[in-house]
Amino acid sequence: MSTEEAPVAGWYWTRWPSREGLEREAESRPRRVLTGLGRIVLMAVVGWATFSGGKQSGWAAAVAAAGLAGAVLLCAAYFQASRAQRPAATYLLAGALVGAAWLANRGQAYTLADTLWIGLAVTALVRLPVAPALLTAAAALGSYTAAGWSSWLSNAATIGGATLLGFLLRLDIEARGTARRLLAQERAARAAEAESAALAERARIAREIHDVLAHSLSAQLVHLEAARLMLDAGTEREQIRERVVAARRMAQDGLAETRQALSALRGELTPVGEFLVELTERERAVLTVTGTPRPLAAEAGLAVRRTAQEAVTNVRKHAPGARFAVELRYLDGEVELEVRDRRAPRGRSAGESAPAELAASGSGYGLLGMRERAELLGGTLLAGPEDGGWRVLLRVPA
Repeated sequence: MSTEEAPVAGWYWTRWPSREGLEREAESRPRRVLTGLGRIVLMAVVGWATFSGGKQSGWAAAVAAAGLAGAVLLCAAYFQASRAQRPAATYLLAGALVGAAWLANRGQAYTLADTLWIGLAVTALVRLPVAPALLTAAAALGSYTAAGWSSWLSNAATIGGATLLGFLLRLDIEARGTARRLLAQERAARAAEAESAALAERARIAREIHDVLAHSLSAQLVHLEAARLMLDAGTEREQIRERVVAARRMAQDGLAETRQALSALRGELTPVGEFLVELTERERAVLTVTGTPRPLAAEAGLAVRRTAQEAVTNVRKHAPGARFAVELRYLDGEVELEVRDRRAPRGRSAGESAPAELAASGSGYGLLGMRERAELLGGTLLAGPEDGGWRVLLRVPA
């Protein structure tokens, strides 16, 4: 035997049976009543067999009565100690039961003695570790054989039947314990899966809410902030009015996007191509589609839509007035979305950023949300400056 197998083998011989298998299931009231009646009947039969026939007289009857009363108390204590799996108390009580059976046998209470010996052997094989169980069963059945008056064939049948019964009951308890442990693990796994699904759904809803708010409210904030700066600079009223009208239009668009977000949560989405056409026409951007268009999975289509919205929002915030282009590429097994600033806004150099008031608007979680959405689908998202502008590239399986 290898060194790795030795501890396992030793643990097998000293391991107690499964606690889960010994635990009682919730029983109905009729079943509890029947179980209690069965125990009472068994005790009555043993008691009647012990004192019937007038065989006991004098000290023998007293010893038999004491053995019967002590046996009931010892059995109760033995069952409780073995259920709690207390080694010292269990083994001590098992030895006491063997002694009580010998006292009952000496008092001519043969039925009580045989019941104690055989019952102890069966319960030991069921409740004790393998090594102590075999020793206890051997002591009990050996005492039964030594004190028995039956033929060797009857003794062999009794011993074999008791051993087989104890072995089968032990297998049943182990199987029951394994089934209960697996059931508990399955319930825990289902609970963890449900919690994980709830967290994922919360994250998805949070991303949807952020995308809608960041896209619509940030766009409104850009125009309103620009209107405020124009007021401070004494710009003509007509130009300021254009900014306010644009903010109003963005509010209307925000309501439409909110409805789309609710539709997305319900799984009702317009095709990605139609959405990008509407988005680029509204923003006066250039849309290019390469490859063969095909229907996208709900999650992949949603990732493309939200990334396009967030990229457009970032252009409004950080480079108001800049022109940009959107390109959708259908590849083998993937789809790519690229949003790129084509040139800096009029009157501003390529490296100059937007006013601080505009650039600081928003929650700052746009890129993080887009990247998380892409990674959840097994894709990637790249975002950074390029050629004096800004480039966002999304690639997801589709």
